[in-house]
Amino acid sequence: MTVTGPCNAPDVVDVVALGESMVTFLPSRPGRLADVPSFERGIGGAESNVACGLAAAGHAVRWVSRVGGDGFGDHLVETIGGWGVDVTSVRRDPKRPTGLYFRTAGDRATDAHEVAYYRAGSAASAMSVENLDMAAVRAGRVVHLSGITAALSADCLDLLRALTASRPERPLVSFDVNHRAGLWRDAEGPRVLLDLARGADIVFVGEDEAEEAWGVTGGPAAIREMLPEPSVVVVKQGARGATAFTGVPPAFVPALHVTPVAAVGAGDAFAAGFLSATLRGLPLKDRLRHGHLHAAATLTAPGDLAPPPARDHADRLAALDDSAWGRLRLGPGWTAAAHRAEEEVHTP
Repeated sequence: MTVTGPCNAPDVVDVVALGESMVTFLPSRPGRLADVPSFERGIGGAESNVACGLAAAGHAVRWVSRVGGDGFGDHLVETIGGWGVDVTSVRRDPKRPTGLYFRTAGDRATDAHEVAYYRAGSAASAMSVENLDMAAVRAGRVVHLSGITAALSADCLDLLRALTASRPERPLVSFDVNHRAGLWRDAEGPRVLLDLARGADIVFVGEDEAEEAWGVTGGPAAIREMLPEPSVVVVKQGARGATAFTGVPPAFVPALHVTPVAAVGAGDAFAAGFLSATLRGLPLKDRLRHGHLHAAATLTAPGDLAPPPARDHADRLAALDDSAWGRLRLGPGWTAAAHRAEEEVHTP
């Protein structure tokens, strides 16, 4: 797949990521939210996570959103900008707050995990075609969106429909389904997400969420049958790996063996790695491997974000034969250890 876009635009970037980011509060120790005495502030948001991961991988990236005219909005803009992301198109809302959420330290897959969102009526939920800089949104080779934005409000849904609609010189649209049943106010969410995905060029969807949202139980091939329109469909299969469809046959790459610290943000990191390799024109199998490597960096670090492996190091790992890839074991700090090793090799 060739990445094209409005490259004659004066402010063109590789990727524009549009969506809500929230200030996150991470617990100081395990336990119920009622029992945790203190929290550490961070950031979280599917699209801004992808933006930060791509910027850290060396790409020109813009994040477009709305935040409140408050200190939490300042924190988001400054932190995301600190990753090297262009935040000049983020709009301030003096009447609506920046979204927040608190979570426990446990794995999201367990019943003990708790998340408390304070995002209703947030500045980002008021995003619309009228109050965003749409020229800045469209001035990218790729526009990355997610289904979370579509669930925030009617205006946000109209915004995503406008960006996924077919039009001359439309940027390549990347869409992560990100089905969150609790965000939708009615039963139409799954159908809406399917329609948006069918309008995208690259789609990321989990095998489990496709079953939950659309009732698809036949595996990656059945999901592709539901989504024949996108040029690329990537089906994430958890610890087993991921399958990508561009034509026949599909490509499957098993996931890496990692010692996880936190499962939050791994899907966003995978999307960043896959899109990075796509922008570089790498083969489909390598795109999947770079997705897994970025995900492994986030899985082995606390919080929603982690620096990806250096590009040279990631390229060497992605080039391993299948047997060596299957033997990789990655634990906390593996990206930093690789960086230190590189410095030692190049230090006189």
